[in-house]
Amino acid sequence: MLVRARNPLNIGAAARAMSNFGYTDLRVVNDYDVPFQDARSAIDAAPVLESAKQFATVAEAVADCTLVYGTTALGERRLLHPVELLRDAQPFVHGADGRVAILFGSEKTGLSAEEMSHCHRLLTIPMHQGGVSMNLGQAVAVCLYEMIREGAEPQRPLPPTPLAATGEEVTRMETLLSEMLEESGYAHRYPANMRDDTQRRMVRRMTLHREDVEAWMGVLRQVLWKLRKG
Repeated sequence: MLVRARNPLNIGAAARAMSNFGYTDLRVVNDYDVPFQDARSAIDAAPVLESAKQFATVAEAVADCTLVYGTTALGERRLLHPVELLRDAQPFVHGADGRVAILFGSEKTGLSAEEMSHCHRLLTIPMHQGGVSMNLGQAVAVCLYEMIREGAEPQRPLPPTPLAATGEEVTRMETLLSEMLEESGYAHRYPANMRDDTQRRMVRRMTLHREDVEAWMGVLRQVLWKLRKG
């Protein structure tokens, strides 16, 4: 729920964040018609903007909500509500019976005291000491991500974890490495680096995958061929 948001691009960014994280009920509280057609940053969020509702007052906008959270950057203002860090607000949101609203104030002033009076609780995004407030669209994105983070699944399956190289595969690569170092003359110039246990530790610290070993063996064979060709 955006209260007195002035910049259509911020409204578009908020709509896009909602679309990204699976939220569809955007409500805008303003005393003038919001130019939704100017919200050009709402790529792939047209359905959210098309279904957005406009209200003249916060009271009207939250009339069907059982839990209303207001957002605040804290600052020096006196707060008369319970305040949670964003991560601590998530259980209240998911445990609520009925509809939950999260109010975001205007870009310049945030929520007024009168607007906060419609809230049950407040939440704040912890920031670096030098950060006074966040961009409206960014704040919406951060809050919505936190709300869905624990149960979120990517749209596409993650790539499978690469298979780790076996000891036999790594040993074959080490043998080829030793041949290449011998052929290049490195083994005679730096014999201390050619000890078997030294090489073994160096190679195993790389934690190679099976595909990595195959690629490195191809490289080493090519170098060996070049060295022997002269």
